[in-house]
Amino acid sequence: MPDQPSPPVPPVPEPRPVVLAAHGDERVDDWYWLRDRDDPAVLDHLKAENAYTEQMLAATEPLRQTLYQEMVARIAETDLSVPVRRGPWWYYQRTEEGKDYGIHCRRPVTGDVPPTDVGPAADEQVLLDENRLAEGLAFFEVANLAVSPDHGWLAYATDTTGGEIFDLTFRRLDGAALPVGEGPDAGSMDAGPVEAGSMETVPDTYYGLAWAGDNATVFYTRVDEAQRPYQLWRHRLGTDPASDTKVLEEPDERFTLSVGRTKDGAYVVVVVQSNTTSEVRVIPADRPTATPRLVERRRPGVEYAVEHHRDPGDGRGRFVVLTNDGAVDFRVLVAPADRPDRTNWREVLPHRPGTRLEDLDVFDRWLVLSERLDAEPRLRVVPLDGGTAAGGELGPFAGDLLGRSWLVPSAEHPSVTWDGPNPEPAATSVRYEQTSMVTPRTVLDADLGSGAAVVRKRQPVLGGYDPGRYRTYRRWARTDDGVQVPVSVVHRADLLADPEGTPAAADRPLKAPAPCLLYGYGAYEHSVDPAFSSLRLSLLDRGVVFAIAHVRGGGELGRRWYEDGKLGAKPHTFSDFVACARHLVAAGLTAPDRLAARGGSAGGLLMGAVLNQAPELFAAVVAEVPFVDCLTTMMDDTLPLTVGEWEEWGNPVADPAAYAVMRSYSPYDNVRPLPAGHRLRVLATTGLQDARVGFWEPAKWVAKLRAVGGATEALLRTELVAGHGGPSGRYDAWRDEALVYAFVLDAVGAS
Repeated sequence: MPDQPSPPVPPVPEPRPVVLAAHGDERVDDWYWLRDRDDPAVLDHLKAENAYTEQMLAATEPLRQTLYQEMVARIAETDLSVPVRRGPWWYYQRTEEGKDYGIHCRRPVTGDVPPTDVGPAADEQVLLDENRLAEGLAFFEVANLAVSPDHGWLAYATDTTGGEIFDLTFRRLDGAALPVGEGPDAGSMDAGPVEAGSMETVPDTYYGLAWAGDNATVFYTRVDEAQRPYQLWRHRLGTDPASDTKVLEEPDERFTLSVGRTKDGAYVVVVVQSNTTSEVRVIPADRPTATPRLVERRRPGVEYAVEHHRDPGDGRGRFVVLTNDGAVDFRVLVAPADRPDRTNWREVLPHRPGTRLEDLDVFDRWLVLSERLDAEPRLRVVPLDGGTAAGGELGPFAGDLLGRSWLVPSAEHPSVTWDGPNPEPAATSVRYEQTSMVTPRTVLDADLGSGAAVVRKRQPVLGGYDPGRYRTYRRWARTDDGVQVPVSVVHRADLLADPEGTPAAADRPLKAPAPCLLYGYGAYEHSVDPAFSSLRLSLLDRGVVFAIAHVRGGGELGRRWYEDGKLGAKPHTFSDFVACARHLVAAGLTAPDRLAARGGSAGGLLMGAVLNQAPELFAAVVAEVPFVDCLTTMMDDTLPLTVGEWEEWGNPVADPAAYAVMRSYSPYDNVRPLPAGHRLRVLATTGLQDARVGFWEPAKWVAKLRAVGGATEALLRTELVAGHGGPSGRYDAWRDEALVYAFVLDAVGAS
């Protein structure tokens, strides 16, 4: 017999032990050196890991190609978003087959119904074609795309590395030239291809932008050495960016600074926010050089946000305040715009324990509340029909607002309903979207008076998709401390022992345990909602059960749910996920040798922690940009985000108790051998330019998994030109998803 080829050998980074000591505890880190981006050996190692991963996944290449082709075949590659009206224009984005990026456009308004034709229209104006700007670039991202109030200027920011630092550019949209002597290169600034002299650029900016009312002044933010947005700057079009004015600087490293604009355009809003505390200042948009006015001074643990409402009856301005002040799940208050401090706050919508108010949208005659109950996001419409005369100081906010409100209906549970773009305060309809794990994303407009809704678009799923072939439902997993954790589930209907029974399949058994992918996150009060994915059909159609574990630390069940999964209670996040996995196995939906887990970023920390806690439950783990060396990172205040993250995770530098808790679950510090005979495969991904979770965290973790025996197979894949979000082009993103799916399917025996 011919000799069998030797299996690939994984890269072994040289151990260079470093002792990390704190609070009487010592940790030995053999691969601390992998964090040095300037060490040529680091890049060599990452490239060797990529080559090894490709070798190990070579057998799945045909499946990857099949999955990718399936995914693309279901997607309408040439498509159009539902246009949104802003003044005299319909604004929208469209995509074209074969092109990675969106094309931002507008058309003049000629009626009340948004246009639906997909191709370029005769009266279309292309504002920005991202594909032209991205030509020849390995990475490209656009942020802060915003048109000036008079619709004559476009602002947009671009990042070409994945490092999330942007060049902010301004272009004229009406064909006029910059005023003579007021620009670096006066000349035509049309909406066509970018040409020399057609724009001016401000370098080194960050997320967040707001136009002033003069159509010539723009506010933007900049970051410090730890990539914390901490400065607000003001630029005037046609002037040298070097002469821009620094308006505000936030010295407290726990806080970040952001900027926006009220919906009615009356104010520029500057928010200084930590994970637990906020402070807001406002600048009249018609007086952009005015000193920002404080709304209410920061108080530890108190969060608030403001929006502006101008009473169409008498023109009086009020700030609408959403706050947790005296309300765990938030309440709504109003205050006069000229006296916005807390002493003048008046409650108009009270706290409802268990119903988390997450956001509000202010119309002239309505409020639209984004709220969450029983792990489902929903919308509530609140008529403001009290009238100024009847309401006195409160004006249209007087009376029983909650009593005359109504919920936007949803025919499915679990499902997701969220507020869409609604830029016009005087609008009499609300744009919103709905989806579930079996119903594609649907865009609707509802009359705010009658509630009657019109479907504007349903996400096209090509190839004859039939939602009746699938079932989605909610299960509840009981934890060791007696908490019920919601689990959203979707799978093919014919997996059920009684596929023709009621669609409410929560208590109905499957014919046999199926392969399953369990997803989780559980941090920052971020909720992973049960939404549709056409890509996921490639799993479901192969008989895979897909489930979301809505673990503590997320926001699915209100603020208390979040608080019970952070700081010293962080281990609840991990035990919740394990409880969900055990529940799925006990219910007969899956089995340990057919169960895979997936999570990213803070969800990658979750993956590492549960792998250490209960590896016997899983056949495979996918950890994307995983925060697996959390203790070392939280001990280093020179890294991006660390100081601001202490309110989420605890401060292990100053607090021995916080150190002890984090030391107990830090994935990198707690890797242990697998149980005898158990096989488990791990795929970790990262980006070399990631400014949020350092690439070295998964690189070190994978090396330790191999050294200690914490995985049968541990793979690392690094995007060398990308950041936290992975590749920027949509086709590359779909190829990455196909790679992950192929890995999972192969591991759980469903390929």
